[in-house]
Amino acid sequence: MITTASGQGKDGKERQTANPKAPVVARGLVQAMHNAGVAAIYQDNNLRVLWAHNLPSSWTSDAAAGKTDADFLPAIQAERMAAAKRAVLESGKPMRLEIRVPQDEGARWFEIWIDPDREGPERPVQGLITTAVDITEHRRREQTLRALLRELSHRSKNLLAIIQSIATQTGRYSGSIETFLSRFRGRLQSLAASQDLVTSSNWRGADLHELVLSQVGRYSADIRHAVVFEGINPYLNPNATLHIGLALHELAVNSANYGALAKPGGFVTVASRLVPDGDGENSLSLAWTEAISADQARNEKRFGSVTLERVVPTSLNGAASFQMDSGRLRYELVIPAESFEIE
Repeated sequence: MITTASGQGKDGKERQTANPKAPVVARGLVQAMHNAGVAAIYQDNNLRVLWAHNLPSSWTSDAAAGKTDADFLPAIQAERMAAAKRAVLESGKPMRLEIRVPQDEGARWFEIWIDPDREGPERPVQGLITTAVDITEHRRREQTLRALLRELSHRSKNLLAIIQSIATQTGRYSGSIETFLSRFRGRLQSLAASQDLVTSSNWRGADLHELVLSQVGRYSADIRHAVVFEGINPYLNPNATLHIGLALHELAVNSANYGALAKPGGFVTVASRLVPDGDGENSLSLAWTEAISADQARNEKRFGSVTLERVVPTSLNGAASFQMDSGRLRYELVIPAESFEIE
């Protein structure tokens, strides 16, 4: 493409001279089109290609001059393009459409602009200028966003169901509004802490040790010595993270008020191990143990027993046992293989 500049000669007549910068401008435009993934095609009124630049490799790797859309596009898309171009030739008005071109590695999407080429509004159309932009990545981001929004909606509904269950169970076993508000607030904060771990992992879940520290750390000034870990460190799925977090909250609150964590130097032990489930799979056994006083043992199951023995195991399709005797508190939760993985 060569551009010209106008000026007057000595005889006063208008002269057209070549623009010396035209080759540089042309190279710049060609490079810009390549960088932006823009293709340009010029066709005559018979829809034959006169020239084309930067055609996508998914269309053709050969020269396009002299060909029609049917020579380098799938039949359905070629017919859509041809119909749109005939309409532009007839009406003289530009059109815009999207086409999808299948490939072995997956389809690619293109946004197409079809513009009539003519010297003036009243002059006949001399040809068509087609501009094609690859919008595949944009389309894929849209699809990913829609999938994420659907997943977010699903998880939000699950979270609301958990909150409703917490409210119901807390209200059922609270003797006063003040007691209800205190317990409900603590359980919501526990749920929020676990949800933070799930969100930071892109909804994958959380490892057990991280979950324990996030729950117990809210009630212990020296978390490094407050918890002793034994056994494996499984990665829990989101549902297991939220519900096990609730169980850990109940245990940590009781321990901080009445149990081992209420005493200087006190600690709890969290042990995890795989146990056969009888169907060829391994379930996960989580056990919380701590030393308690004789008075606390006599107050057996006066805290969180519904959450620990019913709500949490039922939500995970697992089983739980809770014992307070002989100066020891022990809570064990067994959950099935689909709730965790070993990294």
